[in-house]
Amino acid sequence: MPECDISDKGNQLQEQRREKVIKMHSQRSVSSLKLGKLKVVRRQLLQRYEHQPFVSCLAGLYGCQWRRYQRAKSQPGECCCSRVECGSVVLLVLTFLLSSLFLYFWSQAHNDYNEFDWFNFETLGFWFPWSLLLLVVAAALFTYISLLLVLAVCLLSEGQRLYLHWSHKMGIVVTMAFSVSATAVLSEVWSKEWKTLLLSLQVTAPFLHVGVVLLMTLLSWSIALHFFRMNKRVDQVCLLGVYLSVLFSLYLVPLAMYSPCIRDSGTLGPKPTLLGHRGAPMLAPENTLMSFESAVEAGVDGLETDVTISADGVPFVMHDLTLQRTTNVEEVFPNRTHTPAALFTWSDVQQLNAGAWFLSWDPFGTVSSLSPEQRALAGNQTVPSLAEVLDVANRAGRTVLFDLRQPPPGHPYRDNYLNITLDLIHTHINSSQVLWLPSDQREEIQQVDPELQQTAGQTASIQELQNNHITTLNLHYSTMSLQHISKYRSVNISVNLYVVNQPWLYSLAWCSGASSVTTNNMLLRDIHTPLLLVTPEQYSVMWVLTDLVSAALIVCVFIFHWWRERGLHFWSGSRQTHETGPYSKFRTDPMESGWGRWNPFHSESPTRTLISLPMGLNP
Repeated sequence: MPECDISDKGNQLQEQRREKVIKMHSQRSVSSLKLGKLKVVRRQLLQRYEHQPFVSCLAGLYGCQWRRYQRAKSQPGECCCSRVECGSVVLLVLTFLLSSLFLYFWSQAHNDYNEFDWFNFETLGFWFPWSLLLLVVAAALFTYISLLLVLAVCLLSEGQRLYLHWSHKMGIVVTMAFSVSATAVLSEVWSKEWKTLLLSLQVTAPFLHVGVVLLMTLLSWSIALHFFRMNKRVDQVCLLGVYLSVLFSLYLVPLAMYSPCIRDSGTLGPKPTLLGHRGAPMLAPENTLMSFESAVEAGVDGLETDVTISADGVPFVMHDLTLQRTTNVEEVFPNRTHTPAALFTWSDVQQLNAGAWFLSWDPFGTVSSLSPEQRALAGNQTVPSLAEVLDVANRAGRTVLFDLRQPPPGHPYRDNYLNITLDLIHTHINSSQVLWLPSDQREEIQQVDPELQQTAGQTASIQELQNNHITTLNLHYSTMSLQHISKYRSVNISVNLYVVNQPWLYSLAWCSGASSVTTNNMLLRDIHTPLLLVTPEQYSVMWVLTDLVSAALIVCVFIFHWWRERGLHFWSGSRQTHETGPYSKFRTDPMESGWGRWNPFHSESPTRTLISLPMGLNP
């Protein structure tokens, strides 16, 4: 009986010991499982999974390699492409830069598209919106090249070797040829537009800086990937050196940037007033009564036009030397199409239609916005006399700025055209409402009518301008300068800039202190603040913060790729290899869980004791 008690006690002690060990192993197994999950997550981050549909789409669009066997992955230490393909990539990047430059150049030249189209009309003899065609082609080619570059970067990020299809290589050559030739031709015949581009940077540069820095930050992913996969130190230094040189140059660009729209708070002057360029040529045929009346209704402060003296001494409104562009002179006087307008009598001019061309050619693409009544009115417009225009301005209380063209040699009124015009002014409008632009006999004109606002068409010294009683300068917008305008305004000489049609250019004129602008675009009246207006402190915070965030993200990207590549090298010795690459598949080793070790519950003999574990804790 005592032996039975001793045996029962031994069994109880053994059972208690067994339950204690099971509980200990259960806790240990839970910890092991949690640790195992963390290891699996890390291993999954270290693995590169090739997204087959995505990569197939990229390789198919870039190199027409739609099938998997047609493409290859770049192994660590290998170049991402052959020498020929490296040349294609360099050409692609260069074409992207050239096409983006031309597209930006031509998009900022939008202010002068109408002038460009009329220049081509005079050269070719027929009307066509060449400016818009050029813009569409440039945008299409830039988009095409940009997509190719994005595909190349994505393929590099996936570790694929690059192969560009021959058709894309031809497309790159065509795009480069177009960009280079178009830039060269426009630089030759329209070189002043480069000044427009430089002016545009005073408004767009802060936004361009943020965009380019963002682009370089996104590019860091591919750069870091290939940097840590290179075996040669020289290649690494070259790649990282070029990238960092470009990046730090972009970081420091704002230090060299100037814009009159970055100014202290409270120093912005009043917005420039508007002068309707030949009336409102976007709403009606230029230099017609309908055009001038539309400009007045739109709220302009003045009217701008050009005056020619007819063969019988009547001043009338006409910009061109001939009547061909804006009238139907070819139909009414087919033998006098190229005859100077000043050699027509006023009765001849009155026979011409000055509005049908506007409906037919639609130079600004605005005819569709007119009502049927407005179209009918526009189609029946005639050439107005200066007296009619002065009456419109006088009734509305508007100023008038006009350029008076001297009649050609042999014209009966070549010597007294100024007196004819002055007499007309005295009859139809107050002299103080007229900005007198003709420079001939300015001193005599000033003595005859001192109330005229003497206006000069070119810059000069302040002393010379004051001697000629100049109160206004009428300058092309490309001469815009905050320093010069401030200098003239300090002696009460206002500055009018022509022809300003785009909001960004109007914003720049406002920040530069211009008193007024001549425009085709009546919608500028709805601009109540410049597109860019920040204080120097605000701009400093903006670009410094942009640079710091970019630098932090780039550092994180490089650290991540360094950690991943280091882990890949560590795990590359695993026993099981991925079927499609050198990277390992990872699986949890049973020994790591601890259940494959020696079980303490066994007898002295080699036979081990079986233990039933709770559900979920099976080894």
